[in-house]
Amino acid sequence: MRKTNNINISSSRDLPAPGEISSELPLSLPAAAQVTASRDEIKELIQGKKGRFMLIVGPCSIHDPAGAIEYARRLKALSDKVSDRIMIVMRVYFEKPRTTIGWKGLIYDPDINGSYNIAKGIFIARKLLLEIVDLGLPVATEMLDPILAQYIADAVSWAAIGARTTESQTHRQLASGLSMPVGFKNATDGGVQVALDAIATAAGTHSFIGVSEATGHVGVFRTKGNKFCHIVLRGGPTPNFGAEYIAFVRVAVAKRNLNPGIIVDCSHANSGKDPARQHLVLEDLMRQKKAEGQDCIIGAMLESYLSPGCQKIVDGVRPKSDVSITDACIGWEETEKLVLDTYGALA
Repeated sequence: MRKTNNINISSSRDLPAPGEISSELPLSLPAAAQVTASRDEIKELIQGKKGRFMLIVGPCSIHDPAGAIEYARRLKALSDKVSDRIMIVMRVYFEKPRTTIGWKGLIYDPDINGSYNIAKGIFIARKLLLEIVDLGLPVATEMLDPILAQYIADAVSWAAIGARTTESQTHRQLASGLSMPVGFKNATDGGVQVALDAIATAAGTHSFIGVSEATGHVGVFRTKGNKFCHIVLRGGPTPNFGAEYIAFVRVAVAKRNLNPGIIVDCSHANSGKDPARQHLVLEDLMRQKKAEGQDCIIGAMLESYLSPGCQKIVDGVRPKSDVSITDACIGWEETEKLVLDTYGALA
């Protein structure tokens, strides 16, 4: 009889259960307390309560743990200087949604050579997260694969659902069960309706299929609903961070009785995919907050790394540790200046 299943599967291997990885790499009690405290602060911001301005800052994606730790150390020192007005959260993204093909992130291909040693990638990613949290920095990441969330979510203070997956029922169900606040990005066409639907959906209860933390077996998870989801504006065919658009979104959110806090992604379509233009977005947001009293703008995202720009992946050559291998970023010097300028604008 001809085979009818797994025709296009060349191989398979079991992954260790999430509980096995977390037992080997446990979240310490001080780190757990820090994650809880940072989540609580973000929840208050999302609900419209006054507090520090949130800056989610870091590389487009993590590709080199040593470079990421060096960046985290610098970011922690900068965070300490501005902590009375700004809550800095490090962007630590391990999964990259691809429009076509390309490197899918540290978890999927940690050796950047097409070997796809996902078990190794999970271990490296969790170890790095714990090291960054132990430095005293809260972390943010994008949740792309629903199964992988079980391996890292306990160390994450804020999560994003990307523009390509905001409309996905699977990701809305995932968000409804996540333990941290979740930002849904507007769709790639620039419209916010899909994101508003996602926020409302994730607040409800759901059942979905996932893997058990303890055993790694497939099971059914019932969720309570995540009441701390909100919108992230990342632009579309045109930017959507201007005062008129912010005012429009503010009204649209209020009509749906959703959380009023808005985070603006200064990169991607809002900067025309030019990292050097991110400062223009952030400066405009500061003007809106100061001149127009737009307190609904609670935070911003910046793509930033040790050195500016990006590099191509070359077969057989290990990429430099200090330059992004996905989207181009601003370098450390500009990052520091932008954060300090924002600190001054918030005075």
